[in-house]
Amino acid sequence: MPELPEVETVRRGLAPAMEGAFIAELELRRRDLRFPFPNALADRVSGRTIVGLGRRAKYLLVDLDDGNTLISHLGMSGSFRMEEGAASAMPGEFHHARSKDEKHDHVVFHLQGPNGARRVIYNDPRRFGFMDMVGRADLAAHPFFRDLGPEPTGNELGAAYLAERFRDKAQPLKSALLDQKNIAGLGNIYVCEALWRAHLSPLRAAGTLVTRGGRPKQQLDLLVVSIRDVIADAIAAGGSSLRDHIQADGSLGYFQHSFSVYDREGEACGTPGCGGTVARIVQAGRSTFYCAACQK
Repeated sequence: MPELPEVETVRRGLAPAMEGAFIAELELRRRDLRFPFPNALADRVSGRTIVGLGRRAKYLLVDLDDGNTLISHLGMSGSFRMEEGAASAMPGEFHHARSKDEKHDHVVFHLQGPNGARRVIYNDPRRFGFMDMVGRADLAAHPFFRDLGPEPTGNELGAAYLAERFRDKAQPLKSALLDQKNIAGLGNIYVCEALWRAHLSPLRAAGTLVTRGGRPKQQLDLLVVSIRDVIADAIAAGGSSLRDHIQADGSLGYFQHSFSVYDREGEACGTPGCGGTVARIVQAGRSTFYCAACQK
């Protein structure tokens, strides 16, 4: 599943082509993805102008000039690509090949912009992605968003906020960080990386980072900084681009090559002077990578 940095990479890649463009036609080549498309979606989107392209957690948000927002989730293997004329914009070398089978091209935005016509195509071999439509004013109350916590890079996320959420919690720290009600968009890969940077064990109780009086301990301050930094680094590198995920222009980010613990079971810990080894355990059905020697 692509994580927040991957989705932000897609948003930034699509924005120059989509923002301000007129949607001559939204072409739906099947009735559903993971879920059925909303009723009359093609008719509601065709003829509209895209006024903005945003993101909330792992969702792409296409804001239209009639006050509606098209919501898109990439699922496991969903991706967008841009085409202009007869050529497909796919620069760069691929670490993992994208699907080029047109039978997996399920949604096509036929766009008109200042530089002429182009197509933005959604391809999804596994069809775990989905799309929905909601009025922008009602977005926060939508079932996808109403229970989400603050963004990991937003001003709302701070040690005091997490102290309030974690106080007296025996829940493992990693599980607490993956709870989207606590932090929106933070996923398995970057939780592992942030915990390693903060030298915190994924197994320790979340409440141990909070004083009896409810104040954040210094370790929680460091964890917030680590979360912000690891997400910022991943966005700057273009997302981790693991397995099926690709950037909007067809190129790939290579942040996965600089992971410190994720998918590095049995390798030496990168913390200077540690001497430990990266281990893999399973928590709530997901792989956790950490160094027991320096993460306490």
